[in-house]
Amino acid sequence: MTAIDFDDLTVDEVSRHFGRRRALSRINFRATRGRLVGLLGPNGAGKSTLLAMLATLLRPSAGRIRYGAHDSTTPEPALRASIGVLGHDLFLYPELTAVENLEFFAGLYAVPDPRGAATHALEVAGLADRADEAVSHFSRGMRQRVALERALIHGPRLLLLDEPFTGLDDASGAALTARLRTLREAGAIVVLATHDLDLAEGLLDSAIFLRDGRMIDVVDRPDGLRSTYRDIMSRVHASGVGGARA
Repeated sequence: MTAIDFDDLTVDEVSRHFGRRRALSRINFRATRGRLVGLLGPNGAGKSTLLAMLATLLRPSAGRIRYGAHDSTTPEPALRASIGVLGHDLFLYPELTAVENLEFFAGLYAVPDPRGAATHALEVAGLADRADEAVSHFSRGMRQRVALERALIHGPRLLLLDEPFTGLDDASGAALTARLRTLREAGAIVVLATHDLDLAEGLLDSAIFLRDGRMIDVVDRPDGLRSTYRDIMSRVHASGVGGARA
């Protein structure tokens, strides 16, 4: 099925409940092409739940998520063909080589010339010289770079990342940051959840601060991200704002 395209992502009064437990409550934000949005908050804030809904893996209990003129009524294969996801599980086959992994996923998305697309992706990732090695031999940082290209192999408009910097050394973290900047310049919409405020410093166009399933603040082009995070969370803690955990 042909992928749809869109210029913006809109989250409108979105809530998610699991039985009587509230994971997210009335979340609102909008992201446009060429914009990188960070989801920041402590464990249990609802970041992963929100990313799962943006990826169409969970449906909102209330509210709407719109992808341009489309929403959850759009046939899921068409919508998912425009979304790339990189989560905690890298979804790579360790016994396959790097190029075989990417060729396989390119084929799933019916990408023209899957082998060529896989080869080009490894060149972009700086791993062309390791293309024919099994990914089981790769470091965590190298596997992460392959997994990112796996999420991008079909040219998605929306890229969703859940803690992409976890376990990366300084060089791999810097390489990921540079790749994300390139994607933003190319017009992708990027939404990432991260605890690594140092690597996210200077990267985000806007930061959405979540706590206990609630959106407590939004800061455009945050400067001094760690101190901003600390101030916002301290203020919320002092006010006694709380709710159910995700």
